[in-house]
Amino acid sequence: MDVAPPLMNSSGLLPTGSLLESLIQISNEVSSMEKIPTTQSKNVSIMIRRIKLLSSLFEEIQETNTQLPPSSILCLTELYSVIRRVKSLIQVCKEGSCLWNLIRVESISNQFYVTVKEMSRALDILPLSLLKIAADTREQVELLHKQVKRVDLLVDCNEIQRRDELLQVMMSSSSKSSKSKGITDFGKVKVIMTGIGLKTPLDYEEEISKLEAEAEKQAGTGGLIVVSNINNLISLVSLSKAMVFNKEDHKIAEGESTDNNSPLSYYPSSQSMIINIPDEYRCPISLDLMRDPVIVASGHTYDRVSIAQWINSGHHTCPKSGQRLIHMALIPNYALKSLIHQFCQENNIPLTDPESSSSSSSHLERTPSMKRKLPEKAVDHISATKAAMDAVKMTAEFLVGKLAMGSIDIQRQAAYELRLLAKTGMDNRRIISEAGAIPFLVTLLSSHDPRIQENAVTALLNLSIFDNNKVLIVAAGAIDSIVDVLNSGKTMEARENAAATVFSLSIIDDYKVIIGSCPKAIPSLVGLLKDGTTAGKRDAATALFNLAVYSVNKVSVVLSGAVPLLIDLLMDDKAGITDDALAVLSLLLGCSEGLEEIRKSKILVPILIDLLRFGSPKGKENSLTLLLGLCKDGGDEVARRLLMNPRSIPSLQSLAADGSMKAQRKADALLRLLNRCCSQSRSPVE
Repeated sequence: MDVAPPLMNSSGLLPTGSLLESLIQISNEVSSMEKIPTTQSKNVSIMIRRIKLLSSLFEEIQETNTQLPPSSILCLTELYSVIRRVKSLIQVCKEGSCLWNLIRVESISNQFYVTVKEMSRALDILPLSLLKIAADTREQVELLHKQVKRVDLLVDCNEIQRRDELLQVMMSSSSKSSKSKGITDFGKVKVIMTGIGLKTPLDYEEEISKLEAEAEKQAGTGGLIVVSNINNLISLVSLSKAMVFNKEDHKIAEGESTDNNSPLSYYPSSQSMIINIPDEYRCPISLDLMRDPVIVASGHTYDRVSIAQWINSGHHTCPKSGQRLIHMALIPNYALKSLIHQFCQENNIPLTDPESSSSSSSHLERTPSMKRKLPEKAVDHISATKAAMDAVKMTAEFLVGKLAMGSIDIQRQAAYELRLLAKTGMDNRRIISEAGAIPFLVTLLSSHDPRIQENAVTALLNLSIFDNNKVLIVAAGAIDSIVDVLNSGKTMEARENAAATVFSLSIIDDYKVIIGSCPKAIPSLVGLLKDGTTAGKRDAATALFNLAVYSVNKVSVVLSGAVPLLIDLLMDDKAGITDDALAVLSLLLGCSEGLEEIRKSKILVPILIDLLRFGSPKGKENSLTLLLGLCKDGGDEVARRLLMNPRSIPSLQSLAADGSMKAQRKADALLRLLNRCCSQSRSPVE
């Protein structure tokens, strides 16, 4: 039972008597927490010892029954607040989910560390010399004060190891490779469960209940990924319980009568055995073995086909619990799918796709005890698609609401989840924009939070792949904000994704003009060309190429200093954007400023000659374009340098014979031009 905080008197100070009584009571409650939790056991044990020592101090002060100085009362008040938080923290460790606490081991350890530091600051103002306490008590408190002042963050290495093993199991069960193999080291899961105190079926059931309570607590905050992780933990515990305590290899002697009341049985033709399929592997709707298990918002798992048909028929509740679903997203339960796959392999149950599962219905026998009508096996593709789209719509509307009304943390999470949702599928991108996400994402581009800004610009990038969304993004006034992120984004990833968004939007010709007229746009892309990562430089180069298609923008690109950077990038093997740089340089030849700037380079011609031999097909074509442009209209110096280079003519002849159609045409033109130049140089001067 929580102790009510003592009330202040009219003087603004806490009454000494009631304060000490409250301190003693709450200290005794903490000290009497005998059962140490399996997670955070070291932090809890050390903290209880400290509280016991302080409890002795409080009792001795109470026994003296003397007036305390104000600084003492202030210190005791602070200590009361600290001990209340310690009690709550220990209760979380004792009463909460062991697995969830294990996942958050570093976060919870940090909370203990913070409370210790708060205890240290409170003891800083405790005037021990003015208190009438015994010498040994004073020495113990002084020692405690010294200890908490120099204490470091305590994170149990064993718990970190168990946490990492647990995460490894969860990650491997959701990886593509494990989907085909199943969880091969189930013994490790059992060791983890035993290590956190799950030893009996009742322990497993209690842990599942605690995880379900945590999932319900987290639901509705915009944290779909957090809820998904908790639900995957629930599945893992449920399946661990089944694997540990269920005997799945009951062999039935030949001629022995079978249990016709078994919910589901599989009869292999070559074996005289019956295999009971665990309840955890059966869909609560169809009672069939699940082929594609998914988790709904309530935390329960169903086969995708069955729950999609349920939702498509107009239901917005969980069939098992009756709870209203706050969103319709169907989150794949990879851990369960992997274990079902393994179960089927071990028991020679055919692994068929949902669409073809009807072909194997003879292997799975339903008994008369199944009173529920089972849906058809064949998947109604239109129905399933509509259900999936409805789920995306509900999820998108839910997340947009969080963008509009949520705190900074919720906005960050919602923007991230929209970013993921928009990453795949044109339907998803259309539905998200129809839910009204774009104006809110544009507003978040100016956020001071780096992650919010990064998630917002990346979400807009993903949405812009759908052409109709390009119009909506520009109509929302996003270009100036995107360019601001490109110019001075809070993370390099935000800047680079802003460049990619500029490229995506500039595919539409009208937007080439609008973006090019923005004063910071082209200079910012050129800046990224210099400072960005490999991916960022490529994004900047492709965006510059798109913009330079519009003639007016060519001059701006040249004046922003792009030409020397692009030529340097031709020699940068690590950058890996030779073809992109060549393409931009080829476009810049189309303006006099670009031609003049390119001709200034003393290193370009030898590079282009090498690229004629070793470049990609597209690189060879653009190299020829550049050489032709440089040799025309008074480019005699470049022509002479080509003629003097022993590798140029053989390379041109080879391309004229075996290159692509464009390369052959350009190589022929360049050879003719060089031939005329050579003839003119040999003709006598009149």
